[in-house]
Amino acid sequence: MSIRYRRFLNDPSRAVAEMLEGYVAAHADLISLQDGMVVRAVPKPAGRVGLVIGNGSGHEPAMIGWVGEGLFDVNVAGPIFSSPGPSAILTGIKAADRGGGVLLLVSSHAGDIMNADLAMADAEDEGIRVEMVVLYDDIASAPKDQITERRGGAGLFFVWKMVGAAAERGDSLEECAAVARRARDRSRSLSAAIGTVAHPVSGQPLGDPDDPALSVGMGVHGEPGTRLGEDVEADQIAEHMICRLIDDAELSDGDQVALLLNNAGSVTLMELSVLYRGAVSALEKRGIEVVRSWIGPYATTLDMAGFAFAICHLDEELPALYDRPARGAGFTMIGR
Repeated sequence: MSIRYRRFLNDPSRAVAEMLEGYVAAHADLISLQDGMVVRAVPKPAGRVGLVIGNGSGHEPAMIGWVGEGLFDVNVAGPIFSSPGPSAILTGIKAADRGGGVLLLVSSHAGDIMNADLAMADAEDEGIRVEMVVLYDDIASAPKDQITERRGGAGLFFVWKMVGAAAERGDSLEECAAVARRARDRSRSLSAAIGTVAHPVSGQPLGDPDDPALSVGMGVHGEPGTRLGEDVEADQIAEHMICRLIDDAELSDGDQVALLLNNAGSVTLMELSVLYRGAVSALEKRGIEVVRSWIGPYATTLDMAGFAFAICHLDEELPALYDRPARGAGFTMIGR
C-alpha cells in the first residue's frame, strides 16, 4: 500500500539534492555546498580536529543544520533514510581534514557503520588520521546488557554539541573521541509517536497509518514501538517515559541532567511545552535537577506526529562544553 500525502516537492527523486541547494542558499554565511556535502563556510584554523557525520536524509534540521562553528565541519547527506556510501564519506573526511585528524561520528545503524568503516580505511590509506566513535542512546532498541546494540536517537545531540565544543577549542583527536564516548555513555533517549509517515519517494508508509494509539519506542526510521494506548494524558506519558530513562541511566537523588524534548515533525509547541512540564515534574519527584534544557525540532522523521525525551547525566566537565558558543543553521547557542 502507498500513501500519497501532499508534499511541496518537484521530482521526489531530486528532493535531497534540491533541499541541500535551497538550505545552503538560505544560510550562505554559515555553510556552503561542496561535492554534494554541507561544509562550513569558514573552515577551522589549521591543526584543529575535523568533525564529520554522514546520515540518511529526512531528519532535518539534523544533520545539515549542525554544521558550523562549535559543531560539525562536514555533513555527508545520504538518500532519504539511507546512509551515504563510502566514497561520499571519504570525500567528507578529506574536506574536514585540517591537519589535526578527523573524528567520524556514526549513529549505530548497520549500514552507517559498514560504510563508515570502509571510508575510514580508505582515508587512512591516504595518510589521514581518522578515529570513529559509534553513537547509541535509544533505550527501547536493545536491553542494557546489550547497550552497544542500541540505535542512535535524540540523545546524540548532547554528544554533537559537546564534542563540537571540544574540537573548536583545540582538543586533540584522542581527547575529542574521549569526550564523545563520555557524553554518549551518559545519555539516554526514548521516543513516542502516533501513526506514521510515508516515504516521499516510494509513498510507502513506515508503519500502520490507521493506528491511533501512542507507540513508545518508535525508531527514527519508523521502527515499531510498544502501544501505550489512546487515552493517556500528557503528564502520564511524560512520567512513564522519564521514569524509564531514569532507571536505565541509574540516576539518583541529587543528580543533575540536561533534558531535551525533540519534535519528530508535527507536534505543536503547545503540546511540547505541556510534555516538557510533565517531564520536569517527574524528574523533580525523584530528586533530579534539570540544569540545561532544549526543546524543539532537532531531528525529525519527516512530519511524524511524535517526540523524544533525552537526558544526559552531567558531570563536572560536560556543562562547560555544553555552554560553549555554537552557530549552525539549525542550532545556535551563544553560551550562558
